Amino acid sequence: MTDGGLFAPAGPLADRIRPRSLEEFVGQRHLLAPGKALGDAIRRGDLTSTIFWGPPGVGKTTLARLVAQHTGREFVGFSAVTEGVPRVREIIKEAEARLVLGRGTILFCDEIHRFNRAQQDAFLPHVERGTITLIGATTENPSFSLNGALLSRARVFVLESLAAADLMALLRRALSDDDRGLGAQGVTADDAALAAIAVQADGDARLALTTLEAAALHVGLRGHLTEAVLSEVLARRVPRYDATGEEHYNLLSAYHKALRGSDPDGALYWAARMIEGGEDPRTLFRRAIAMAAEDIGLADPNALLMAVAAQSAYQVLGPPEGYLPLAEMTIYLATAPKSNSTVVALGAAFDAARTTPAEPVPLHLRNAPTSLMKDLGYGTGYRYAHDGPGHYLPQDYLPAALKGTAFYSPGTIGFETKVAERLRWWRERSRDSEPKGD
Repeated sequence: MTDGGLFAPAGPLADRIRPRSLEEFVGQRHLLAPGKALGDAIRRGDLTSTIFWGPPGVGKTTLARLVAQHTGREFVGFSAVTEGVPRVREIIKEAEARLVLGRGTILFCDEIHRFNRAQQDAFLPHVERGTITLIGATTENPSFSLNGALLSRARVFVLESLAAADLMALLRRALSDDDRGLGAQGVTADDAALAAIAVQADGDARLALTTLEAAALHVGLRGHLTEAVLSEVLARRVPRYDATGEEHYNLLSAYHKALRGSDPDGALYWAARMIEGGEDPRTLFRRAIAMAAEDIGLADPNALLMAVAAQSAYQVLGPPEGYLPLAEMTIYLATAPKSNSTVVALGAAFDAARTTPAEPVPLHLRNAPTSLMKDLGYGTGYRYAHDGPGHYLPQDYLPAALKGTAFYSPGTIGFETKVAERLRWWRERSRDSEPKGD
């Protein structure tokens, strides 16, 4: 056996260093601090069925174990990825037998969102009867991934990614702990190296500890871990990103809102985050094209042209050169004047169309391709706009019931100021043409 083997406890570091009490638990102070509902319920030992929702490596499984420990109940782990309803039935039978002896059961269902809604129903009667206390862990939004009946019987707690400071505290504990950590190996580390691991881990304690363990193995007994050594050990980090899950929509929403809010720095950052996470840039272009019409509109008509042109340029160039037109488009849209007048006008027009669905087209606006239609007055009285001064002749273009309605009101900045001038001129001509009263 090598020297390294003498000091290598069994099992991965992330499992060995798992907190054994709430006092050892790192992070989630918004849930576990004194006076907070979850922490107080665990300390009292009366937590009911619960869903823990949060990203990987933030302590969902550990909290479930601590609940079992504080309540004196049996902890039974279950994976919705590798096990099915038959295993649930087995666990229920065991829980019923245990309950006869006066001991409850915590059924911890990891990745509970992987069960379809019918499979989730297998838990319901046993949760209602109190045969088990269900604790589900999910990385997906429970509102979308869990059925309503199950949600109504469980309390949802949202766990957050761990802050870098929390991860560094956890890494220091792992380095110094002789029994469960790396203390017996005598490995030391610069603060800069630990900080780099914390940043690389992206809020995931399991990833941080796994990285530390790999680095410790690399430097060996009594080795010293520096940032330079760490860069040799680690491959390029792949950021945590789910291109189909909630985080995808969160980041896309942040990108759109930064564009709307005229913040090019924020927009560039969220775009970079998505691309670094493996997002197809075409998703960003689609959102940008929609944003150009929705939030810029006629304040700068070139914005839509820019977005469409940038998408075409990316298709020609591909990555990484294609990221440049994406960045150029992002900066242009973020710094363009903003207007939602198009959205408001379209919404008002739809509302009017729904409330007046059968209003007849005025005769002078109707098409008259046959003599019969002409005899019926179709097209009669229509005035050809190009015959008038300024290529404008006043006439009504709305049904009689909507006469005088204005759906579009131009904004006060950018190109729309010119649009507003033209509209004022046309509307003045229209008012001048109206018959005057006696």
